[in-house]
Amino acid sequence: MSQHANADRPVPLDEYPVHQVPLSMRHVATGDRNAYDRCIFHVFDHDGGALLITGLGVYPNTGVIDAYATLRTGDRLHAVRASDALGEDRMQLSVGPLRIEVRRPLRTLRLVCEPDPSDQGAAAGGAGAEEGLSFDLTWEAEFPALWEPHHVARTGDRLTLEGRRFVQAGAPSGTIRAAGVEYTVTPDGWTGTRDRSWGVRPIPGEQPGRAAEEQRTEGFHWVWCPIRFQDRMVMVVLQEDPDGYRTLTDAVAVHRDGSGRRDEQLGWPYVDIAYAPGSREPRSAVIHLTDAARKPLEIRAEVLLGSPLAVGAGYPPAQDWQHGTWQGRGWSERTVYQLGDGKGLGPAAYGVTDHAARFTLDGEVGYGIFEHGSFGRHDPSGFTGFDSVAQDAVAQDAVAQDAVASVSDGGPR
Repeated sequence: MSQHANADRPVPLDEYPVHQVPLSMRHVATGDRNAYDRCIFHVFDHDGGALLITGLGVYPNTGVIDAYATLRTGDRLHAVRASDALGEDRMQLSVGPLRIEVRRPLRTLRLVCEPDPSDQGAAAGGAGAEEGLSFDLTWEAEFPALWEPHHVARTGDRLTLEGRRFVQAGAPSGTIRAAGVEYTVTPDGWTGTRDRSWGVRPIPGEQPGRAAEEQRTEGFHWVWCPIRFQDRMVMVVLQEDPDGYRTLTDAVAVHRDGSGRRDEQLGWPYVDIAYAPGSREPRSAVIHLTDAARKPLEIRAEVLLGSPLAVGAGYPPAQDWQHGTWQGRGWSERTVYQLGDGKGLGPAAYGVTDHAARFTLDGEVGYGIFEHGSFGRHDPSGFTGFDSVAQDAVAQDAVAQDAVASVSDGGPR
C-alpha cells in the first residue's frame, strides 16, 4: 500500500475548536507556497557581551519545519540550524537539537538547544570542555503581548508579504554554553524580547517573474525596536520608501498587567541614526516620539552588540541556508563564523541586523533590540544609492558621542 493512501486524515489539532476555515488544521487557507508561521527570540546581557537569537518556523505549503540559534560573543558567532519534514502534530515545536516548549501561552516558554553529542563525547574522554552552542532558558513575559501593525507589501500588483505579528518583552533565566564558557542568565542582568508572526512572505526557490524584473526596488529603510523598561515596554516600528514615504509605522507603550493603564500611543515616530563613518552600521540613535499631551519624548539608544540575521540565522540574503528551504529529512549543522569587519561575509553582511542596545527615556535606562536595515536610496538619511554610506565622520561622531553620553548618565543598569 502506498504510504500516501491514508495521508488525508485529521491531525491532533483538529480535536480543538480553533478552526478559522472549513479545512483541517493540516492545511492553511491559502495555496501560496510562501505561507509561513514562525517566531524569533532575543536574549542578551546588559553589558553587550553576548547576544543569543533563536527561532522556529513552519512552512505548510512546502512541507518544511526548521529552526536556528546564533550566539554572538566578540567577533565569533556560533550557529546551529536544523530542518526536517513537517509532521502532523503542530503542537510539537521541535526540530533537531532545537525546541520550544509553551509552558503557559503568552506567559512562559522554554527555549532549548541540546549539546552537540560529539562535544559531550570529547569531554567524557578528557578532550576538553564543551565547544558547541547549547542552552536551556526560561522566557518569562513581563508585559502583555502587543499586536504590531498588519504588514502588507507588493511588488507591482503581486502580493509578496502579508503578515500578522505580535511582540513581547520579558525576563530570561537559565544557562547558555559555548566555546567552553557558561553564561548564567538572570532577569536583572539580561533582557528577552520576542516576535511571533504568520502569513505570507518570500521563500527562496520561486521564479521571480515579471514583477521582480520590472519593479526593482530603489531602496528600503527599516527600524524595529522592542524596549524593556521597568514598568513598561515601548515598541517602535517603521518602514520607509526611498523618498521617506512611510509604509508601516507604530509607536506604543504597554504597561504591566494589573497596572490598570491603557496602552499609550506615542505619535508618529522619527529615528535619527548615527552611523559608523563609511558604513550603514548604526552606533547610536535618537527616537523622537510624542505622548498623549503632545509633549515631545526622546528615547536615546546606544548599540551594544549586533548580529546580522543573514549570518547563521537564515534570513535573506544568506547564501548558505535560508528559512523554508528543503534540506532533506533530519538535516542539521553547526557552524562558527568570524565576523570581524564583515568583509568576508559577502552579501550576508548587508542584510537586516539585530542589535542589543541600551535605551534611556526621561532618565530611566532600559534594554531592547534595535533592528535596522537600510539599503539603496533613502533621502531622509542622505543615502543616494546602494553604494552610498555615511560620510560625514565629524557629524556622525558628534551625534554618537552625545547619545552615548546621555545613555551613560541615565542611571544604573
